[in-house]
Amino acid sequence: MSKKITIGPITRLEGEAKIEIFLDKKGNVEDTYFQIVELRGFEKFCEGRPVEELPRITSRICGVCSGAHHIASCKALDGVYGVNPPSAGKKLRELFYCAHSLHSHLAHVFALAAPDLVLGFNAPKEKRNIFGVIEKLGLELGKKVLTARGYAQKIQSIIGGSEIHASGGIAGGLSKPLDEEKRIEIEKMSEELLEFAKISLNLFKKIISDNGELKEILDSKDYSLQTYYMGMVDDQEKVNLYDGDIKVVDPEGKEFVRFKAKDYLSHIEEHVEPWTYVKFPYLKKIGWKGLVEGIDSGIYRVGPLARLNVAKGMATPLADKAYQEMYDLLGLKPLHSALALNWARVVEIVYIAERINELVKDKEITDKKVRTIPEGVVGEGVGCVEAPRGTLFHHYIADEQGIAKKVNFIVATTHNNGPICMSIKKAAQRVIKNFKVDDGLLNLVEVAFRAYDPCLACASHCLPGHMAMKANIYNSDKKLINEIIRKEKSR
Repeated sequence: MSKKITIGPITRLEGEAKIEIFLDKKGNVEDTYFQIVELRGFEKFCEGRPVEELPRITSRICGVCSGAHHIASCKALDGVYGVNPPSAGKKLRELFYCAHSLHSHLAHVFALAAPDLVLGFNAPKEKRNIFGVIEKLGLELGKKVLTARGYAQKIQSIIGGSEIHASGGIAGGLSKPLDEEKRIEIEKMSEELLEFAKISLNLFKKIISDNGELKEILDSKDYSLQTYYMGMVDDQEKVNLYDGDIKVVDPEGKEFVRFKAKDYLSHIEEHVEPWTYVKFPYLKKIGWKGLVEGIDSGIYRVGPLARLNVAKGMATPLADKAYQEMYDLLGLKPLHSALALNWARVVEIVYIAERINELVKDKEITDKKVRTIPEGVVGEGVGCVEAPRGTLFHHYIADEQGIAKKVNFIVATTHNNGPICMSIKKAAQRVIKNFKVDDGLLNLVEVAFRAYDPCLACASHCLPGHMAMKANIYNSDKKLINEIIRKEKSR
């Protein structure tokens, strides 16, 4: 009987990857590998280009995450040119960015996570999709989901110039202000988005209360990791997606470190393994201890649950109430369950909808002054936002002519790469016993990574001269006869 199980390609995520599961002689899980088998070279081919072009280029890293890369890139440009956008420019950027985040969260909750949460983990695979969800919950809800995502896209288009791959953000602010006619249009959409956010929260709570298997997994240690958490907070210790300090707490919830985005290299390093194109970030003060959990490991997590775990609440009233309810029902803070990520994501949907409504009603939002004109090149800038999937860093170094000499990204899925690998292994060890494998059990393994909403085009971006690569060569009997390893060159 085979001692290796391959799930490939894995489903309901952005990008291409596979899971390799290796069994011992008794048919139990010995080890697992989460292998991202695509490579994007954005860091390298951004070098040598005018740095002012990067917000338009990096938004092409991914159609799902384009708004996050666009705004992080704009903020990095602010540093390169030494400019601080005017207040209206910042608020418009945040309004655009909130619409992007809402659009992404709705896609994950209803199209990627809901097939498991609504239909059950063992539902027939031909039903585990958005069509099966609509069949179960009703066509009317499906229409509301599409309408809400359409509104979020429309807001992005009004401010950023396009529904995806925006071009409106530039060094020092935005290329154009928001007029009153468009503001009124956005305000009307924001009211409906807020109502749909409330519907989403109530629906999610009902799904959890009605699903005994889901509640069991939420409480299970096999779908839980004791890690550090990283997220952005404002000066009131509340979640902020656009700006703030980076805060890290330990597995017990105690503050470990707090820093400005520009100082990220003092606190984060990246480890490389030969079997994947994605690196493994870790906390520099602790060091790389391998793919292990606990307070002595440098592994940390980012994303919706991490943001809620590091914060003292949400900055809007309805979301703050939902935040408190989540922790009251699920237990002590910080929460470690990977599936609690989905609940945290729904809490953020409420926050984002409220924040869009607040921003569009701000009297300053239609101010004509939305850009500070750069007067020279400082040469270096770091931009950071809380992408839908977690903390995103863009770091640019330019010469005196404004040509990019060095570009570095650390994206959410890269931060979460270690935890995803660990979560998959724990889930596989829970469900696969004595060579017993079926589609439902394999889906329970996929559930472990799916909660992170990984975006693999974003994560596999490094091209350091040549690719680190491992090639296995088999004969006609499928026996391994040779192994060739090419290690990554040091930079």
